[in-house]
Amino acid sequence: MKLGFIGLGDMGQAIVPRLLAAGHQVAGWNRTKEKAEPLFKLGMGWADSPKQLAAGSEFVFTMVTNSDAVRSIAFGENGILSGLPKGSIYLDMSTIDPDASREVGAAFFKAGLTMMDAPISGTTLTIGKGNASVMVGGDKAAFERVQPVLLAIGPKVTYIGAQGLAVQLKVALNMTLVIEVIGFCEGVALAEKGGVPREVAVDAMLKSVVASPVLAYRAPLILEGHISDATYGDVNLQQKDMLLALDLGRKMGVPVPLGAAANEMLNACRGLGLAEHDFVTVYEVYRRLGGMSK
Repeated sequence: MKLGFIGLGDMGQAIVPRLLAAGHQVAGWNRTKEKAEPLFKLGMGWADSPKQLAAGSEFVFTMVTNSDAVRSIAFGENGILSGLPKGSIYLDMSTIDPDASREVGAAFFKAGLTMMDAPISGTTLTIGKGNASVMVGGDKAAFERVQPVLLAIGPKVTYIGAQGLAVQLKVALNMTLVIEVIGFCEGVALAEKGGVPREVAVDAMLKSVVASPVLAYRAPLILEGHISDATYGDVNLQQKDMLLALDLGRKMGVPVPLGAAANEMLNACRGLGLAEHDFVTVYEVYRRLGGMSK
């Protein structure tokens, strides 16, 4: 298949090699072309604009930071909408406001084109290991067309329902993930302050009923000296998703008190200058609040 991929940050750098390895022809576009250099060495092509990329692709993917970036790439001068051929499909993998996703989808539908939301659950680590999952919202027949390509990214590809529902689920999932990891940090800090060695507490919890995939790769980061060594999602990125969840809760009248409390701990990370670290750095906040050495 001829594929286009827009957004060659950390996640794009992890996804594109899997598409290439599956035998697809992939062309890319990014605001900063230099970021694409490692992918050129793997055989990825290049387009000079999202419009040009879309014009030569059967499926076009975007993986960008927020709703404004999606709108700009989709609707801007030389955007995807102006170049996507009839019969091709645009899939946005970004985690954005579901209403914004529906807005973009409606504009493509009005133009006789297909847009789907296809957010990915996973980090660069899980994508690299082939363990990521993709959730898809939109036209069911379009999903069946694109599913074989998505299986090259990860083995778990799930059709969620109408356009916008997949990203709505992704926002809820990310809120749950943040709550889980912060709860883990709280528990380890409590055990450590009570006299349990940190490495013992981490090991025991990973062998207990609270263990989960996200803790398996994030928990080791809280061991001495490791928090800043790897970033699967820094505080700023995770808080962006938490704010989406809190806004959804407000708009829909659904209480999200645990999400609100978790977001306050991310605020504390920012206040202590830890925003660029993986958000598991919240463990350091608990240690400082608990009177343990920095």
